[in-house]
This record gives sequence, structure tokens and C-alpha cells, in this order.
Amino acid sequence: MTLWKKIERGAQRDVLGEGALWCPRDGAFYWVDILAPALNRLTLATGKIERWDMPEPLGWVVTSASNGSTGSLVGGFRSGIATISLDPVEIGPRKALEAHLPGNRMNDGKTDASGAIWCGTMDMSETQASGALYRISPEGEVRMIDIGYLVPNGPAFSHCGQWMYHADSGRRLIYRFALDDGAARKDRVFVEFDEDDGYPDGMTTDSQGFVWVAHWDGGRITRFAADGSRDRTIELPARRITNIAFAGEGLDRMFVTSAATGLEPSEFDGALFEVDCGGVTGNAPMPFTGQVA
Repeated sequence: MTLWKKIERGAQRDVLGEGALWCPRDGAFYWVDILAPALNRLTLATGKIERWDMPEPLGWVVTSASNGSTGSLVGGFRSGIATISLDPVEIGPRKALEAHLPGNRMNDGKTDASGAIWCGTMDMSETQASGALYRISPEGEVRMIDIGYLVPNGPAFSHCGQWMYHADSGRRLIYRFALDDGAARKDRVFVEFDEDDGYPDGMTTDSQGFVWVAHWDGGRITRFAADGSRDRTIELPARRITNIAFAGEGLDRMFVTSAATGLEPSEFDGALFEVDCGGVTGNAPMPFTGQVA
């Protein structure tokens, strides 16, 4: 039995699909195409897909609580964090995180239960371990949490709020962090991928306490238990699977992004998929509750 379907959007494919986000306010699933660069939106009620060109690489988007209008987001651009409004496209001033590292860009980011943003940066050439993990509080405080990343991916937060999962894809490692009132302590290696697995990419958690991870160069997603053991795997026809998000009013629909970068053109690489996750439900995403200055 096939557990996936490709979302039809003509000949459009993502160069590097990422940043999977369910936005209850808009009834829409958003995702980015980092290297195009572009921002995509799938409205679930109608199936309509829209795509907007962006001025520079865009690693992630989160919903903004400060402006309740449809299409109001906060995004992680190469040059910094900014508000994004759609229809028409308007992008606010950037809040730079790494002005001293012009070769770096944003790669992945999400909000936690408090409305803070956690996001990673990386070397565009993927040759230097110059990336870092940051937390941007609702009050606007920027805190560097961890350093030395080749390719940061995630984060994802446990249903109980005690743990955060975050990967250094270049090292094939997923770490577990203990969370405590805005602070994070690297607790242990949660999962280490081997060569046959490919590389751990984007991830999400479900309401049962499991972690779902995308396999770059592995062509699948895997559900891991809280102890790091493998619970199930779903094979997909794209080779470079990049991110996962639960969506829909019941958080029972799963969407998965992929990339075509570095590959010969194909029907599936760079496509968006909806996956049958067997009735599992996700955790509600939180909007960023602060301002981008």
C-alpha cells in the first residue's frame, strides 16, 4: 500500500524545499524554497498553491502573533530575520544575527511553546563548521545556544516541553537538549545516522512523544521513540527528503518537503508530498509572540 501522494503543481519543483509550517490562522501549509529563493503556500480548503519570489535565501518562516492578518509571517533570511507580508509582498528591515559572517545563511527554525524562535545558521558552501543555534525571545533577546555546526536542522520540541531535538546533518547526528526557562543544555546524542541512512534533516514531533525525521539522501522519513529507537519508516520516491509538518484542523495530515539540488531532473525530487501517518496527530505550532526590530 502506498502511504504517500505527490501534491500536483504542474512542472514546479523546489530547488531546496524546507521550512515546513502549518498556519492555523490561514488554514494553510507554508514551506520555503531556500535557494530559488521562494515562499510557497498550500491552502488546504481549496488546494490552491501560490508561490512568491524572495529577494535572498530564505531558510524558514513562522507565524507572527503581532499581526493577525493572513500572510503575515516572520522569516529567516540570509541577512537576518524580518517580517513578511503577502499580497502584496512586503519585507521589513532585517535583524542581523551574524553580520560578521557574510558566508553564512539561515537553514531551519521553529517556535517553542513560549513563542520564542530557535534557528540555526550555516556556511553556504558547507565546508566550514561556522554555524550556530540561536534563540530569539519574545522580548527580542538574541542568545547563542550552541556553536560549531556544519548543517543545522530542526529544531523540534517534545510534547511535554522538556526536550528539544536538533541535528547537525553534516555529522549525521541528532542531539537532545534539556530545556529550562529559555535555556538549553545539550543532554546527549539522540540518534546517529549511518551511511545507509543518509543524513538527518528537518524534523517534527507528534502528540505521542515520538520524533519524525527526514532523511536527506535516504529517501524516507523515520519515526523515533523517546529513547532513540526506530518505531517505523515510510519510504518516499524522492531522494533528498528535507522537512516534515503536521497540518489541518486535527493536526492529522502530514506534509513532507524535498529537494532537487545536485540531482538530475525527475518527477519526484523537489516535490511536495502528503503522507499517511496512520492516524498520528502532531503538536500545535506556536506563533512568534515578539517583534522584529
